[in-house]
Amino acid sequence: NLGFAKIEQRLARPEPTLAGYVVALIGAYHTSVDTPRNLRRAAKRFVELGRPEVAAYLEVRAREETGHDRLALKDLRALGVPGERLVASFVPEGIKPLCKRFDDLCAEDYPIGCIGYSYCLERIAALKQVSDIEKVQALCPDGADATRFLRSHSCLGSEVSHVEETIEFVASLPANDRISVVQETYRSALIMAEGYNHELLKSEAQMLDELQQALGEPLPSIAGLSSSPRSRLEAAPAA
Repeated sequence: NLGFAKIEQRLARPEPTLAGYVVALIGAYHTSVDTPRNLRRAAKRFVELGRPEVAAYLEVRAREETGHDRLALKDLRALGVPGERLVASFVPEGIKPLCKRFDDLCAEDYPIGCIGYSYCLERIAALKQVSDIEKVQALCPDGADATRFLRSHSCLGSEVSHVEETIEFVASLPANDRISVVQETYRSALIMAEGYNHELLKSEAQMLDELQQALGEPLPSIAGLSSSPRSRLEAAPAA
């Protein structure tokens, strides 16, 4: 299982809050907004290297990932916060290394590692169950449809089939490529775990302060919910 179980054990599991979910959605935006562009950059490089089969795989993935950043923005708007302004001014510190890793991988002369990174994120997303989505929905204001991104990146979305397709494709690659993909999957998982812990261990007050500093004004809807029992319901934050 590429060590995912041991990595998962390292994750902090504090009581979740609505403010934490907002931060998670902002992180989700940043990990998805550049995915199509990065994958197409890597695909172009594999065309130059005479590897059309890898280029074709990456082009398909780029098309499939297009627009996922907009799901996160819709969720933020559904929560009553100015999503566009927040993502323009705020990148959670724990997400920055993950975004940089993907940028760097896709810019390499031989960017095969980007498949391992993508597999890592999709495999972890595929583990999210309906119960996880229901717990997050319980954090949200009544009537708010704010789990679009999470539903898409869970067992309800296309992640399960993507994982299966990636395993089949990687199995067809030369041994050196397979090794590189597996190694990068593990590295990316470590980076993800460290980044998630950095964010999850913050208090709700710290998260709200960061959001309000980025926005330059208070977040009354989030601040009001943060002190209510509703926002303290047990749930899994989306990522």
